[in-house]
Amino acid sequence: MSTPTRVYLARLAGVAVFDPNGDQVGRVRDAVARLRPTQRPPEVIGLVAEMPMRRRIFLSLNRITSIDADAVVLGSGTLNLRRFEKRPNELLVLQELLDRRVQVDPGAQPGSVVDVAMECSRGGEWSLARVAVREQTGRLTRRGHLQQVEWERVRGLSGIADSRGTANLLAVLEDMRPADLANALQDLPDARRNEVAAALDDERLADVLSELPEHDQVEILAALDRERAADVLEEMDPDDAADLLSELPPPEQDVLLDLMQPDEADPVRQLLKYTPGTAGSVMTSEPVILPPDATVAEALARIREPQLSPAIAAQVFVTRAPMTTPTGRYLGMVHFQRLLREPPADLLGGIVVNDIDPLRPTTPLPEITRRMATYDLVAMPVIDRSNRLVGAVTVDDVLDHLLPRDWRDRDAAESPATAGPTLDGVDG
Repeated sequence: MSTPTRVYLARLAGVAVFDPNGDQVGRVRDAVARLRPTQRPPEVIGLVAEMPMRRRIFLSLNRITSIDADAVVLGSGTLNLRRFEKRPNELLVLQELLDRRVQVDPGAQPGSVVDVAMECSRGGEWSLARVAVREQTGRLTRRGHLQQVEWERVRGLSGIADSRGTANLLAVLEDMRPADLANALQDLPDARRNEVAAALDDERLADVLSELPEHDQVEILAALDRERAADVLEEMDPDDAADLLSELPPPEQDVLLDLMQPDEADPVRQLLKYTPGTAGSVMTSEPVILPPDATVAEALARIREPQLSPAIAAQVFVTRAPMTTPTGRYLGMVHFQRLLREPPADLLGGIVVNDIDPLRPTTPLPEITRRMATYDLVAMPVIDRSNRLVGAVTVDDVLDHLLPRDWRDRDAAESPATAGPTLDGVDG
């Protein structure tokens, strides 16, 4: 193996994994160590990598030809694509050790684990050898002393930690996309998952909740105090917040809605009134809406806003005032490709398209799917009987509700049809 003889494992989190041909096949998410019956440090036997479709697999160190801070390269052989399952005598280094409260030598100042290094012996065996520990100072304005010590000198690395912080684990996870972070949270024990989720800021947690299975969403929300839960719901898109609240008993829904700001709660209340399986129940009530006298330049500036999803930003809906749902009379929509072809000073009213009948809140999902496929649309307007725009159904909304309810649950998603047992030669 072409690699340094000492590797700090937290620095490997997120590093790309390449096959022998140089094609990326996944990213490193953790390291697996085998506990020993003696006092010797645990033996590192492999890495956990996240592959496409959010599947985590085990990579034996024997199959790895090089490890560094930029890449992990696999050698030839057979790569087992079965989902990784930790065995009773194994330790997930980053998940279980980062932020653990420990003590270096008897009587020393307590600290927390920042990183763990594995080292290779002359015989080629990798073991957890050194631990980076930051002392706790008790002061908010000063960071404690960071020291790197041998594994044997650190007390508190074995057994279950009574209490841990989240700062170092969050640092490892901070660059993940919301969907990948949601996937990582599913691997954590329930208590640890709730701790990490609670430590995220409101906007980040809202994004992650939207990517989790419903049962995990409910459990994380229930672990928060109600005021914090209401704040997180305010950061979610109204349709995602309504989907989450629909999993709660009506009395709990009412409590959380009452704690939300009225202008954030009102669209969620409205969405909860629609019959499940209809356009009203899956639509977003916050599409991009502009008046007919807005210019092409203004529309392009609006759809460039980074918080908009690609499906929402793909078109502008044109209505009479007011510009919030339910709007004034619906006039039509303009796709972003049309905006790119028109002079910036032209008005939307002159290029609006209205030759496709909008949906009604009662339109069922099969009809929505058929019409979106027929016209190759990524979003469709939803209007009420007074011809007011009340929302828009996007293709991601439709997919979320057409797939099985547990499609985000990795255990349920794993099947022989989607995950072959092996990949011969690694380079397939």
